[in-house]
Amino acid sequence: RNSNITSTSITFLLTGVPGLEVFHTWISIPFCFLYITALSGNSLILFAIVTQPSLHEPMYYFLSMLSTTDLGLSISTLVTMLGIFWFDAREISFNAFSSQMFYMKLFTVMESSVLLAMTFDRFVAISNPLRYATILTDSRIAQSGVATVIRGTLMLTPMVALLKRLSFCHSHVLRHSYCFHPDVMKLSCTDTRINNAVGLTTMISTVGVDSILILLSYILIIKTVLSIASPEERKKAFSTCISHIGTVAIFYFPLISLSFVHRFGKAPAYVHTMIANTYLLIPPVMNSFIYSVKTKQIHRAMIKILHSKDT
Repeated sequence: RNSNITSTSITFLLTGVPGLEVFHTWISIPFCFLYITALSGNSLILFAIVTQPSLHEPMYYFLSMLSTTDLGLSISTLVTMLGIFWFDAREISFNAFSSQMFYMKLFTVMESSVLLAMTFDRFVAISNPLRYATILTDSRIAQSGVATVIRGTLMLTPMVALLKRLSFCHSHVLRHSYCFHPDVMKLSCTDTRINNAVGLTTMISTVGVDSILILLSYILIIKTVLSIASPEERKKAFSTCISHIGTVAIFYFPLISLSFVHRFGKAPAYVHTMIANTYLLIPPVMNSFIYSVKTKQIHRAMIKILHSKDT
């Protein structure tokens, strides 16, 4: 079809794993397992933090925000991804497409903001332990949570609103099993320079800026820890950061590698798709795993909850 179609009346077709369509049911098994792990793990962490008074501390409040964004990220892609693998439900309207893209990006930007807040929390705990409780009050933590949502919404609204100006005249087939911004840019026959510029600016000013600030904070944290005299204290200070460093790496590494693969990669289509699909699921799965295993208090609270359900 070569007639121009405006964005609002278009129906896109999502793609599962190109070339491996016959194995979709089998491929859905590991994805199902990852979704179940992400949803149950993060829900358990949230439940533990809400119900256990011993976890009503700044560090765990931030962790509950992280679990919330992970749940949001998982749920926002769950419907389309499993719909394709199980029912071959590939059609998606423009409005459904834009909302899924908005929520996916929103939870990604929010996760980035929460990771930055968690870095600040560790920095204050290590460099100024006596004033920790007065700096990170409950109201300030609540404000940072609200600011995270507002920041994400304000940053992403122009990017999603600008999709309305595009028209499509050739293929309507997207390359992923969820709504990925560069996919639409490639299909559009309108000039997409504004959209690309706004998209890039949004990601640089959120995820990009956050990653630099996290790195700088860690340089300061390491300097502070190294100035602590006793090796025992030093070890204790570093151990409180281990889970967080793991979380930061798990979030940024797939995100950066996906951008590079998309821009410069010459790999087969199914490799792109596999990386893109796992990038969305690895942080929610791994975060719940890291925190429930590495953080003793969460570990104990979870065991307590699971035991009380048995009795």
